Formats: sequence, structure tokens, C-alpha cells
Amino acid sequence: MTPDKQPWHAHLAADIPASLVVFLVALPLCLGIALASGAPLLSGLFAGFVGGLVVGALSGSPLSVSGPAAGLTVVVAAGIAELGAYPAFVLAVVLAGVMQLGFGLLRAGAVAHFVPVAVVHGMLAAIGCILVLKQVPHALGYDLDFEGDESFVGQSGGNTFTDIIAAVQHADLGAFIIFAAALIALLAWQKVGKKLAGSWMPPALVAVIVGAATNELFRHYAPGLHLSESTHLVTIPDLSGLYGILFALPFPDFSRLGDPAVWRVAATIAVIASVESLLSVGASDKLDPFHRITPTDRELKAQGAGNIVSGLLGGLPITAVIVRSSANIDAGARTRMSAILHGVLLLLSVLVLAPILNHIPLSALAAVLIVMGLRLASVRVFHEQYQRGKGQFVPFVVTLAAILLTDLLVGVAIGVGVGIFYVIRSNFKSAIVVNHEDHEYLIRFAKDVSFLNKPALLRAFSTIPAGSTVLIDGTRAQFIDPDILDAIDDFLLSAKARNITVELRRSATSLNTHFKQEAAA
Repeated sequence: MTPDKQPWHAHLAADIPASLVVFLVALPLCLGIALASGAPLLSGLFAGFVGGLVVGALSGSPLSVSGPAAGLTVVVAAGIAELGAYPAFVLAVVLAGVMQLGFGLLRAGAVAHFVPVAVVHGMLAAIGCILVLKQVPHALGYDLDFEGDESFVGQSGGNTFTDIIAAVQHADLGAFIIFAAALIALLAWQKVGKKLAGSWMPPALVAVIVGAATNELFRHYAPGLHLSESTHLVTIPDLSGLYGILFALPFPDFSRLGDPAVWRVAATIAVIASVESLLSVGASDKLDPFHRITPTDRELKAQGAGNIVSGLLGGLPITAVIVRSSANIDAGARTRMSAILHGVLLLLSVLVLAPILNHIPLSALAAVLIVMGLRLASVRVFHEQYQRGKGQFVPFVVTLAAILLTDLLVGVAIGVGVGIFYVIRSNFKSAIVVNHEDHEYLIRFAKDVSFLNKPALLRAFSTIPAGSTVLIDGTRAQFIDPDILDAIDDFLLSAKARNITVELRRSATSLNTHFKQEAAA
């Protein structure tokens, strides 16, 4: 029996520690994405806990996690600038949620099934590479780009590789020592921690505690190494309880409901957020150790409900996100209770935990994310894809490279294009099988035959010498393109003049019907 078929509390021993790990990963990402979007800092945290509580409760995905996504930062920043006011933008977020509900009702979730498996694996490996490359500057205390940035060209003006070079040149010794201490603690706890504390103390939490403790030791014994600037630490605004949350962000400006620009921004958010969510849950399903499949239409409805609530509270748009979902699976989560509990923790971070969490160094979190990235982009993953042949390996590598050099959606689109090319190429080669012995020829349609196979069929006909016997076997084909039937017609006419005997082994479909009609004519 899979975990989701059991009572919700049956796997809390695994889900609670996993939710802590996801919370630690999500916290700086929510803040960083809001900062990069030009939105209020709290809007990212609001979107984070709504993604956990609302989407986590309504989604059928057992392990994916939702929240603000780095892929939407450009859309959010452009939307706020175009609409001229943040209240108008969050109205667009509400309307985007309504549109997503409509997508779910129209069963648009089936789009996710058209993404080749090789592209999904390439996307996961690319995210792993991005995590490693983007976290190197944070590990060295070079925190110019926001936490969670996934684009090749950064906000600092450089790109992923120039940022690493600059980080090495401007490395902060204190940040690097904290990173090293957190990394050693994480790896050591992975080896011995389960024997000492079971699963209740996840390695990522140990790494963060060790990193924060190291920074506090620096405060007292090595002030020159202490990280005191807010840019090097998690920074959560402190609110005065639940009342402060309700009025911390502006409400949607419903007076702009008739503004075409608001609807245009809403449609953009709805489409991009839906595609990214479907890609993320598909990737999560591939990583799920229990091989469960997410109902995609239900996922769109859950994302729509989440965006409606987030917009009403003044939060950023929400999608299912791969980094947090990967962290959830890597931490051993079993059910969606982990995603829900991470939302509870994000809510508590806004209510009461800010003074504690603001002591966490970003370099300690970099250790957690780099280890997770190395698992997603391990040598084993590349070897497995290579073993599957060129038709799988090339789309995998192209997707990975395209995402690294552009962004998630553009990279996936390129990967899908390459995957489609290999599917067509494979069908082109295998749809028609030609065998012969002396002057006896067999031409078999092994599967559906389209106009793309016509050149291969004409070449086969042209090689048949006069006086031969030809069997054209269409029994295995469910569909034969009219262009193929015309080519057979032409061959039958020329075969009489060349003394070629042709036998048709007809299928129950188009081949048989076509030649009955020809005979009647």
C-alpha cells in the first residue's frame, strides 16, 4: 500500500523532518524571489505559506511543493511596472488563479504528458547544476544576486560563470568557514545521524544549526569573521502577530477590474505558472520512490485556488517548484503533509520566529543546496541517460544546456523540440521494413505510416527489379497516409509493365478500404 492510501498521520515520522528541510530551503528563496521581483519582501513569504497550506491541501501531488517561483520574477517585475501599482498587480494574481481553475475544468493538464521523459530528466539535471553553480557565490559570501536566482544572466550584470569568478576574487573568509563547517556537519550527520537520532534530526537542519552557531562563535571570539550584514543572513521582517499579517500587504484593487492591462498580465501569469507547475509535478513524479502519478487537472485547480488566496492576501503568484520539491523528496517525505507542514512553519516564521531565523547565514544554506544539486546532477544520472541511446541522451543534454544558458521554460521548449525530432526520426526509420531474398520482396508497414515515410517507400520500390514478386503487408498498420496509398497505386500501375507480381496483405483499415474503392472504380 502506498503512503497516500494510509491515514494522514501514518507517516509523520518522515514528513515532519522533511517539512523542516523544505522550510529551511524555502525561507530564503521566498524572500529572495520577492526582492528580485521588486515586490514587498513579505509577499514572498505569504505566497510560500499559501503554497504549503492551500495548494498542499488541495493538490493530488504527494510530494511536490508550491510557492513563489524564480521563473516568474521577470513577469512579476514587468507586471508591477506595467500596472503602476502593486494592488493592481495582486488583482491580476487573483484573476490568474481564476483562469487556472478554468484550465483545470477544461482538462488542460493533459499538456504535461506531451513532454518527453528525457526532457524531464534533463530539466532535473539542469536544476541540479544551477543549484551548484548559483550557490558557489553564496558559499563564498558574495551575495549580490538574490537567493533562488536561476537565470544565466544575473541581476548584478554578469552571468553564472562571471559571478563565480567574482566570488572567488572577493571571497569572505568567515562565510567560507561557515559553509565548510555546515557542509562537514551535513555529510557527517548523513553517515551517523540516523543511528544517533533516527529521522527526527535531518542533516540539513544540523548543517544550518552548525552554521549559525559558528557565526555566533565568530561574534564573540573572531569579530573580523562574523557575518553581521543583512545581505549575508536570512532577513525576515518582524510583524506584530496575526493582526500585523492581515494588514501587512495591500489588498487587490478591484476598481481596476475593467482594465485590459490587468487581464493581460493575469493571462501571462496563468499560462506560465500553469506550464511550470505541470513540469514540476511531472519531475516530482519521476523522483517519487513510490512512482505515484499526479492528477494534472486537479493540480491546475489547486494552483488556481492558491493564487486566488495569495492574491487576496497581497502575495506573489504561486507555482509548483522543482527545488523545494526535490528537497522534500531528498529529505524522505512520504505524503503531502510535509508540504502542508512547511507552510505552517513559514507562517510561524512570519508570526514569531523571525528573531531566531534571522541568525541563519546564507552560506550555511548554500551547503544544503549544493549537496542537493549534486544528487540531482550526479554522474549516475548522465550514465543512465547515455545507456538509453542517442534518442534519449541528446534531448537530455540539449535540455540541460539550454536551461543553463537561458531559463527553465525556454530550455524545456528547446528540449521538447529536439525530442520531437528524434521521435519523428525513429518513426521514419522503423515504419517501413523491407526484406528480400532473390526476387521475392516483402514490404511491411510496421506501424502507422505517414507522408514522411513516402521517400523511403519510393526508394524501396525503385530497387525492385523486373520479374520480381512483391508482398506489401499492411496488417500491422492502424493508419496509412493517403500519400502512401497514392505511391502504392503508382507502383501497381508500373508493376504490370515490368512484369512484377504484387500481392496486398490488407489491413482491416485504410489499405483494404482504399483498394476496394479502387477496384470498384
